[in-house]
Amino acid sequence: MRLDVTAHSVTKFDAPKQSLSGLGADAVAALLSASADVVLVLDAHGVIQDVSSSNGLLNQARDATNWLGKSWLDTVTVESKSKIERLLKEADNDGRVSWRQVNVPTVDGPDLPISFCALRVGPKGRTIALGRDLRSAAELQQQLVDAQQALERDYLRLRHLESRYRILFDLTAEGVLVVDRKNLKIIESNPSAASIIGDSVLRVVGRSLLDCVDGGARTSVAKLLDTVHASGQPDQISIKIGGQRISLSVSVMHEEVGEFFLIRLGSTSVTQATGGDARAEMVLRVLEQTPDAFVVTNNDGEILAVNRAFAEMVQLGRAELALGESLDRWLGRAGVDLNVLLANLRQRGSVRLFSTTLRNPSGGSIPVEISAVSVPHNELGGLGFTIRDVGRRLGNEGGRHEIPQSAEQLSELVGRVPLREIVGETTDLIEKLAIQAALKLTQDNRATAAEILGLSRQSLYVKLRQYGIGNLGS
Repeated sequence: MRLDVTAHSVTKFDAPKQSLSGLGADAVAALLSASADVVLVLDAHGVIQDVSSSNGLLNQARDATNWLGKSWLDTVTVESKSKIERLLKEADNDGRVSWRQVNVPTVDGPDLPISFCALRVGPKGRTIALGRDLRSAAELQQQLVDAQQALERDYLRLRHLESRYRILFDLTAEGVLVVDRKNLKIIESNPSAASIIGDSVLRVVGRSLLDCVDGGARTSVAKLLDTVHASGQPDQISIKIGGQRISLSVSVMHEEVGEFFLIRLGSTSVTQATGGDARAEMVLRVLEQTPDAFVVTNNDGEILAVNRAFAEMVQLGRAELALGESLDRWLGRAGVDLNVLLANLRQRGSVRLFSTTLRNPSGGSIPVEISAVSVPHNELGGLGFTIRDVGRRLGNEGGRHEIPQSAEQLSELVGRVPLREIVGETTDLIEKLAIQAALKLTQDNRATAAEILGLSRQSLYVKLRQYGIGNLGS
């Protein structure tokens, strides 16, 4: 087999008369049908004499059943007629094949894209037209066009967002720096931050953050950056830059290219002038670092703020992940504990030592005690919850509650402990009250008291020690 190197040429056989001799019309028809999606047999005038199609391609074509005897030109759209004429003219161009895309009209829907070539074969100008279905390629092209248009829209939207961000970044009165976490070099700076540092934006960008603060504050700033990166929690300190006292607030930003510090620079003159703000800031920092979990919610139990201890108890990587969630998500008895707490807070304004468990995503739980308070604030108000891990204490005490001393104390156990334990507490309370009444009735004569109660004297002494009952007078 010899290849003709002419562009768009067909492959020629060395000895077709020997290798293909003896093939009948049926075999040739089968070969043609297998080699193309559509095969047309045309006479010298371009009139269709026979048609073959695979995969039902021509079922959608308009008047496909009446193509026999029609001119090939009449089966395509108007803009494709000139392509058919060129194909018929080039059909006998010394074996060179040209493929051209033509569109075939359908009954309804888009036109069928088909790529045709024409070959002049046999006597009397007979022509064979071979067609390939281009619908899959057209769909891919359309998807590519749609994707390009979507990218252009997204790119335009991002440009608008970046423009608005840049305007806000440049016009805000607060100094803002974006610092690379690895080398602490300033990536971006707005004019306010450059003014605080005492230089221009162009000269500030590229400098190390530590070079922009006074020498005595560099150690504090480096330690603050390490702490913020390790905890993921924003924090701030007061330092000197250019001889003036500046509040430096740091938070972490995570991006695909790496991690960055977002640093805000602000004057501390107002904070120093008003001692109330300084005290409020100190209270917030104490609550953030206290070992007991602290949660602030709205009146429906949706979390507004949590401290670091709560995030560690429920195994959250960052405290921000809890914001907007319901506190009920982590309480032991879902749908019960939070409702009990909210009902008590509405009635009494506060709850003390509410016993429950705190669940984490891994399926574990820890016993906790919750104290809560309702704090009215204008029309909104909020709820504050202090959550303490009591697992170690319960382990030392064997998990027992102190025996209630009255019916009121017994009623406070409802919602805090299971019913089975409440029944046990009730039995202990009644038993203790009965012993005290017997001792009082017999004027602390324990032998007579044991006889009244139907106990042996030894059993009575055991229960006296159990309930901590000494001499009646004492």
